[in-house]
Parts: sequence; C-alpha cells; structure tokens
Amino acid sequence: MTSEPTDSIPLRPRWGRASIAAFIVLVVCTNIAAITWARLVLSSPEVLLVLSSRNRYLALVLGTDISGVAYWLIGSSRLAIAFIVCHLAGRAYGDQILALFVKYLGVDEPTITRLRAGFTKADWALIPFFVGSNIVAAISGIQRTAPARLAALIALGLIARLALIQWLAHVFSEQLTDVINLLQKYSWWFVGGSVILVLLTNMRNTRRS
Repeated sequence: MTSEPTDSIPLRPRWGRASIAAFIVLVVCTNIAAITWARLVLSSPEVLLVLSSRNRYLALVLGTDISGVAYWLIGSSRLAIAFIVCHLAGRAYGDQILALFVKYLGVDEPTITRLRAGFTKADWALIPFFVGSNIVAAISGIQRTAPARLAALIALGLIARLALIQWLAHVFSEQLTDVINLLQKYSWWFVGGSVILVLLTNMRNTRRS
C-alpha cells in the first residue's frame, strides 16, 4: 500500500539563516546610528557611515573633515552590503522576507505591491534608483536577478547616488555648514530627541506585529 504524496517543506540554503542574522545586525547598527548620529557626525563621521549610510548621513558627513576616499569607500560598501544581505534573504525565503518587513519594520503592503510591479516592468531602472532600499533588494532576490546584472546595476546606482549627494553638498555647502554648527551647540539635545523617536518607532512596529 502506497501513501499519498504530501507537500514537503522547501529546503532553505545553508546561508539563509546567516543572511537573516546579518540583516538583524544591520538593523541594530541602523538604530544605533539613528540615536547617536548627532554626536558621531562630529566626532567619528566614518563610524557613522559604517553604522548606516542613509542619504542624510552621507550628506552630513560631507560637512565635516571626512576624506573623499572614506566617503566613497565606506558609503558604497555599507550600501552594497545591505543590498546583498537583503537580496540573499529574498533568495532564501521568498515572500516570507517581505512579510517580515511588513510585520516588524513598518513597511506597508501597498508599497511592496507597487515596487514588485515596477520591478517586473523595469528592474534596470528600479535597482539603481532604489539601491538603498531593503525591499527592492529582497525583491531582486525573490526574482533571482542574475548576479552579473545585479552587480552592474548596484554599481551604477551607488556611483549615481554618492555623486549626486556630493554635488548637492557642494551646492548647499553654506547651509550644510550651518547645520554642522548647530549640531556642535546642541548635539546632546538631538541625541535625546533621537532616542525618543527611535523608541516610539520601534514600539509602533512592535504593536503592529
């Protein structure tokens, strides 16, 4: 007597859990940056970029004495690492990783739906434009974008993003200097406000989950 076939649980690659662990580390680093950015941008701009290379941090560090080499090397590396980690998580866990973003990180489902539709139509434009997006990175993994194509699009996006921010920092150098001077006077007030903001954001996401 033969038994009826049953649906088996899909096997995950061995590096799947490692990608999730790496993603959690990146989230923790991003939260640390969100709390301490007002101090780090003055004392250790390189460390700030290692923790998080969001656009506002990339712009702020250009108002300090950070070298061009450090700006480009650290900024591009941090963005690329985050993209690759989320890409691998998408490859390993498929739509489950997007459900994780919705449940714990405050991402809304309509946004994910729009990005997935856009990715299907024009991934060649979406990946470079949203090279800093965890969602787009995960979708590229779910869609199994070819490594060579992915590397070229990521490189294009990184060069365009960092060059644009550097140009804007030069154009608005006076305003950027004013912001840095303000941080030098009131950095601890900004840190206190950042602590409250991060706590409220995480509490909201926890309640949603």
